[in-house]
Formats: sequence, C-alpha cells, structure tokens
Amino acid sequence: MLLAIVLMIVGLLLLVYAADRLVYGAAVLARSLGMPPLVIGMTVVGVGISLPELVVSTTAAINDQMDLAVGNAIGSNIINILLILGGAALIHPLSVRSDILRRELPLLLLVTALCGFLLSDGELSRLDGVLLLASAAAFMMLVIKIARAAEKEGLDTLTYEQMSELPQDSSNTVAFLWLALGFIIMPLASGMIVDNSTVIARYLGVSELVIGLTVIAIGTSLPELATFIAGAIKGEDDIALGNIIGANIFNTCLVLGLPALVAPGSFNPDAFHRDYWVMLAVSVVLSGLCLMRKHRIGHLAGALLLCGFIAYMAVLFLLPDSIAF
Repeated sequence: MLLAIVLMIVGLLLLVYAADRLVYGAAVLARSLGMPPLVIGMTVVGVGISLPELVVSTTAAINDQMDLAVGNAIGSNIINILLILGGAALIHPLSVRSDILRRELPLLLLVTALCGFLLSDGELSRLDGVLLLASAAAFMMLVIKIARAAEKEGLDTLTYEQMSELPQDSSNTVAFLWLALGFIIMPLASGMIVDNSTVIARYLGVSELVIGLTVIAIGTSLPELATFIAGAIKGEDDIALGNIIGANIFNTCLVLGLPALVAPGSFNPDAFHRDYWVMLAVSVVLSGLCLMRKHRIGHLAGALLLCGFIAYMAVLFLLPDSIAF
C-alpha cells in the first residue's frame, strides 16, 4: 500500500512536469512558426493545462477503467472551482476585468449541459466522443475570434497577460528536446498513476470512481493550481481565472471526449446521478460570481467554496456510492 502511494505520487509529479515541458516546447515552436501570441495562449497553453487529465483518463479508458477516466474529468472540474479557486479567493480576493472571460462563461455552462446529456445514459460512445471533441474545436475557434475582436477594440486584460507569460527566447532545438522528453515521460507516468490508484482503491475499499474524483483529480489539477498561484501573485487575476475556466471546458470536452473515442464503455451511474450535478452546480456558482456587479470574488465566496469542497469530500468517503443527490 505504501509503495503504491509513493509510486502514484511520483507518477503525478512526473506527469505534471512532463506536461509543463511539453507545453513550453510547443509554445516556442508555435512562436517560431509565426503563430500569433494570442492564438498560442488560447490554444497551445490552454490545452496544455489539461494534458495531465487527458493522458490519465485516456490511459484509464484503454485499460477498461472508465470509472477512473470519468471521475478524473468531473473531479478535476469540481476541484478547480471549489478547492483551487476557493482557497485562492480566501487568501487573495480576485477581480474579473476581462470581457473575454465573461463571454467564455456561457460556453462553460453550454458544454457542461452537453456533458450531462451525454452522461445521462451511463455510457460514453464513440459518437459522444466525436461530439465532445468537435465542441472543443468549436470552443477554441470561437474564443480566438472573440479575443481578436476584443483586441481590435483595445487590448483586453486577459490577452495582455497571456502574451506576457509566453516564452520569449529559446531555440527550436531546445523546444524539440522538451517535446521529446514530454512525450516519453507522460505515458510512463500515466501508467504508474492508473496502476497504483487501482491498488489504493482496492486497499481502501472505495470505488475507482471515488479515487478518480479525489486523489487523481487533485493530482492532475496541479498545473491549474500552479498557474493560478503564479497569476494571483503577479496580480494577473484574469489569466488565473481564465486558466480555470478554460481548463474546465477542455476537461469536459477533451478529457471525456478522447477516452470515449478510443475506448467507449459504460461507467458507474453515480458519476451522473451524484457527481455531474455537483459539477454543474459549481459551474453555475462560478459564473454567478464572475458576473456579479462588482466582478469580484472575495474572502466570503472563497470560504463558502472551500466549505463546499469539504462537504463534497465527506459525501464521497462517508456515504455509500449508491447515495445520489
């Protein structure tokens, strides 16, 4: 048991590091090819933040562990809002200044609603995967269009912060080396995570769904946590919030879509009857907080979000899996 925990933690750390280096290398190459910084920030970096979830969920689905895959995607979305955003807001109130972010929020709710419709039958099919991946592509194109339109009217705070965070000086050779390293480490690390999480779940007597919703989801959300903290420290609240919103959209579309496409299958119905509704509720709460008149997420909101996280963890570990909301 102890060895399984250590190996899973090592796998999570390796996965997060590999994802970070892969995103860095891809951003450098994209910039050298003349891709606008704004587009890099919205696509390469945006998808890169969800890479750990994507790799783990796809590996789990291929290993016929769809509960782990679905739990990772839903759990990451819940944790991003309740734990990461809640904890950050409790320490440092966040201001929402970007019009782009406020335009992304309806998209978050839309893809969350689509996710619920597809999960309601207790199975993810290849058609579901196609629909979710198409939604991810449509989201990227729409957000880039919105950002460019906003940029013409005057540089939006989100686009300014994104461009300032992109790597400036690095060679293509170094970028290729980081890409190669990332592609080598990521599948090895994800295999360690999936295999050892199964061992831990059996030892603790909990389902793979619960392990995916908690331990794996928290571990794969480390990139979101790191970028959120970095953005908040620099006073870049919009990029911190933008990463949370973008990650949740990509988690819904990509992290559920790719496993469904490559290894469709059924999953524990509690993922829909209990956990999906929590994900929908916290997404609505996030939208309400960002759209309030003062556009500010303060200490009280942060405390309430953290209380919600503690209550949700208590439900998962103290009540039977058959309990649904």
